[in-house]
Amino acid sequence: MTADEQAIRTLIANWMDATKAGDLDRILELMDDEVVFLGAGRPPMRGKASFAEASRAMERGGRFEGAVTVEEVRVFGDWAYCWNSITVTMTPESGAPTRLAGPAMAVLRRKPDGRWVIFRDANMLAPVQ
Repeated sequence: MTADEQAIRTLIANWMDATKAGDLDRILELMDDEVVFLGAGRPPMRGKASFAEASRAMERGGRFEGAVTVEEVRVFGDWAYCWNSITVTMTPESGAPTRLAGPAMAVLRRKPDGRWVIFRDANMLAPVQ
């Protein structure tokens, strides 16, 4: 495994850890200023501010638990993609938990300081029956 592949795997692990901890500032550091998130049935979410707004609305709603398996990482110079399998359980303060699972594909780019960040993300999580 190359140093870049390991750095990207570490970024994904840090994302999940920060999400579990509710550390929005840390999550925002892991994404590009021009980030775009794609998901089925919703318009693209563009930029850090949109992500932060959506995250703040969700964090008031309960607890998050999740796991990720990095299936594949490929690096092409200052660009890379990463395919992940994700499982998530969101438990509201009152009510039944919601379980989601599925694949996600991220396009990453290396910043001038050498850090990898998420540039585009397509999340295809669906409810688990």
